[in-house]
This record gives sequence, structure tokens and C-alpha cells, in this order.
Amino acid sequence: MRSLSNLFNRNREWSKQISTEDPQFFRKLVDQQSPDYLWIGCADSRVPANEIVGLLPGELFVHRNVANVVVHTDLNCLSVLQYAVDVLDVEHVIVCGHYGCGGVQAALQNSRLGLIDNWLRHVQDVMRKHRSRLDELPDDASRLRRLCELNVMEQVLNVGQTSIVQQAWDRGKRLEIHGWIYDLSDGLLKDLSVCVQTAEEYAEVYRQVTEV
Repeated sequence: MRSLSNLFNRNREWSKQISTEDPQFFRKLVDQQSPDYLWIGCADSRVPANEIVGLLPGELFVHRNVANVVVHTDLNCLSVLQYAVDVLDVEHVIVCGHYGCGGVQAALQNSRLGLIDNWLRHVQDVMRKHRSRLDELPDDASRLRRLCELNVMEQVLNVGQTSIVQQAWDRGKRLEIHGWIYDLSDGLLKDLSVCVQTAEEYAEVYRQVTEV
């Protein structure tokens, strides 16, 4: 712990600053969390979910993994999704990737990094699905940027296919799934214009993604 004392010092300064700005802040946090949004993003340390969208703790429910992947066998991700939708009653699920994603780059280059190679097979599936369109791009940098975008779009579809979301739509719950991407170079978000609001919309969005 002694080697990390600087983090405890930072924590105390943060707590003091927050309490000064809003003396009731921590009391309100203890009472309950009531976020309207679930953020499914990359684990990259350069992409802090709350800060990017200017939200405080308690306002954004967050799940992060390498390359912001949603897999139907990942009980961690599915548990977060189910809790967010059924218990916290969020109305928006945001899948957010970022340009320059190391996981996407490793998948694109077929790098060998160890255990994580198995996880990145899911991104390689996206790459193979869109191979012809990626090959039309002029260079590796363009292909990486596009694959980062395509990976987000495919994960939006994966979220919409889950029984959690399908059942929520069946019972008439308002629930929208959004695909965004973050640019490290300027700190700005980009809406990829892939949004699913109902089960009826899903087929059209699926067609849109497969034809991009």
C-alpha cells in the first residue's frame, strides 16, 4: 500500500473537492443509483466513460472489456446488461468504441498476445464479415479506423439479439441501443447512426450494418 499512497492522497483530495461543491453528494449516492444509461465500452485507460460525457458517479452504469465486445456467452456482460435493464430500468444502452483501439488493431494484424487472442477472435469475425469493404481502403490506418467503427456496429446488433433486450421490447419497455465511437485525438464522440429502438427496427438496422 505504501507504494500507492499517492492514490490515497488523490482520493482524499477528490472527496474533499466533491463535498465542497455538493455537501449532499455522497449521501445521495448511498441512497441509490438511478442511471438512465448503460455504457458498454473498451477497457482502455484513455477512455474514461463518465468524464467523456460529463456525468457524475451514479449517472452512468458501466461495463468495460477489451475492444467493447458483446458476446452471448459472456455472463459478466450479460449480467450487467440484465441488471441495468431489468433492475435499474435504464432506457439507453450505449456501445462505445474508440479509434486506435489496441484490441481491434491486434485482431486486424492477427497479432499473438497470449490468452487475449481467444477474446479477439470475436473482432476477427467482424473483420472477416466485412473483409471485402476493408480491403477497398487505401492503407492500414484507414482499415483500422473503419474496423473500429464496424466492431461497434456489430456489437449494437449483438446487444439487440440478447434475450434480455428482446424480452424488454416484448413487454413494451422503452429501450434504445446506440453505437458511438470516441476519438482520442480531440476527445469528441461520433454517433455512428446505428440506433435500435424496437424489435421491429432490428431487421432494418441489421441490413444497414451489413451493407455499410
